[in-house]
Amino acid sequence: MFSPLLAAQDWPSFRGPNGDGTTTCRGVPIGGGGETKKNIRWRVDLARPANGSPVVVAGRVFLTMPEDEDGKRRSLYCFDRQNGKELWRRSVDFDKKMPTHVTNPYCGSTPAADAERVVVWHGSAGLWCYDLDGELIWKRELGEFRHRWGYGTSPLLFDGRVLLHSGPGKQPFVALFDAKDGTTIWQQVEPLDDYGEDGMEPRLMGSWAMPVRIGTGAKATVLQVHPKRVVAYRYDDGALLWSTDGVSNKRGDLAYSTPVIAGDIAFLQGGYEGPSLGLRIGELEDGETSRRAWYHEDVASSVGSGVCIDGKIYQPFMRDLVCYDAVSGALLWRERPGKGQLWGSIVVAEGRMYLMNQLGVTFVFRPNDKAFDMVAENDLGEKTNSTPAISDGELFLRTHTGLWCVGTKAIEPKGGAAERR
Repeated sequence: MFSPLLAAQDWPSFRGPNGDGTTTCRGVPIGGGGETKKNIRWRVDLARPANGSPVVVAGRVFLTMPEDEDGKRRSLYCFDRQNGKELWRRSVDFDKKMPTHVTNPYCGSTPAADAERVVVWHGSAGLWCYDLDGELIWKRELGEFRHRWGYGTSPLLFDGRVLLHSGPGKQPFVALFDAKDGTTIWQQVEPLDDYGEDGMEPRLMGSWAMPVRIGTGAKATVLQVHPKRVVAYRYDDGALLWSTDGVSNKRGDLAYSTPVIAGDIAFLQGGYEGPSLGLRIGELEDGETSRRAWYHEDVASSVGSGVCIDGKIYQPFMRDLVCYDAVSGALLWRERPGKGQLWGSIVVAEGRMYLMNQLGVTFVFRPNDKAFDMVAENDLGEKTNSTPAISDGELFLRTHTGLWCVGTKAIEPKGGAAERR
């Protein structure tokens, strides 16, 4: 899916190298943290909290962070992956204090990078593209995006193009940009006539879900969960292919998490105790009019995104983990691991799933459709709402106060014959 110029074990965006939370990376540690600080490579202090997650490309770790409490100065940071040294930061100014929620500090977006550039979405402060040494390539001012709970969608970067869902606002859009100069290839606006001033009245409304590209070539599509419907756009030109009812419930029209693709089924989870549902995303049979494969109403609130393994959906609710059968929608099990809420998303390496809770505990567990199968529980002792990045046998974890690198593989000195990077 992503650029062939990327190293095989880079983690270029929020959902990893395959866009689905998985990686073929090996040698990933099972344990890390705790009182002994086992397997901790390094940790660097972060001055302010943010919910954006790290990405790792070309020996660099990128993440976003605000420079002030009002979000009027928003920054992209670049660190050396080997030792955590700050290599550069680039800040942009925005002269308004935009609304947000206390649990969603400014700079809640995750960057996206390839072998040539890194792109960051600063919400109302615009879309910015730099080379890997921090030189500005282009910027786009795309309007004001206002929601009482703030912004938090993340760009995707592949095939020399940037795919972006702008996130909550009166007229959110999905757009494809040329990564070389930022020009718009296509843009589809989703007007919301009853959005109100900030997505709260007359109904709770907004989508923070990232777009998902499905397939390749001429048949590639983009699936997007909007507040009131789910749509499929043709990837090449943005033409609307189909739309259907989505994640609305009696409490509002809210989408927090990104769809999980399981063959011809897309799993969606609504926000604010919204429904869990499976949608048929392929061509419908003659006579079929509904894309809904299954539907569970009033399930639970969910912020993070799940994964599909062997036809089973593993989804973090805010308090519980659940396992669904992707085809039938049958709930196979539901378990609450630990005490903290689950705001991060699941990532997968070597057949193991990794998920952080808000208390900074990383749960490592195996795919199992019978019961929650815990492998390890690793406590960093620092609060977080972020998702791990996995690269070249190392975990990169962002908390509200620090950036951590966890790994077990021996490190050769820089410049040595067996240099890792």
